[in-house]
Amino acid sequence: MDRIDQKILAELQADARLSIVELSRRVGLTKTPCAERVRRLEKAGVIRGYHADLDPDAVGAGHIVVVQVLLTSTTEQDLRRFNDAVRRIPEIESCHMIAGDFDYLLKVRTRDINAYRRVMGDQISGLPCVK
Repeated sequence: MDRIDQKILAELQADARLSIVELSRRVGLTKTPCAERVRRLEKAGVIRGYHADLDPDAVGAGHIVVVQVLLTSTTEQDLRRFNDAVRRIPEIESCHMIAGDFDYLLKVRTRDINAYRRVMGDQISGLPCVK
């Protein structure tokens, strides 16, 4: 990956809806080589997709809670079960394994505190191996 590829990635991260014409203008290439570089970056898995940046309040997810989770077991199989179950809860925006007194940090987005309490009581507390 060279400097031009890095410029392409920076521009697409700022605005993934840029046309190839505009992108090529911004990075100093003509249209065809720019499009070829984008395709190469996509094929190599560097660009994994294009996403919309949503306003959390507008979609009813303006309330953020960071949850510390302690597991009863951290075997490979139990960690896999926990992670698979976390992926099925749409309110969990991110899940990070951590070192220390807890095993995971979950970033949870809901409409409000009452919605969070429902997600916590109905879903998170029932995840595999949650203490």
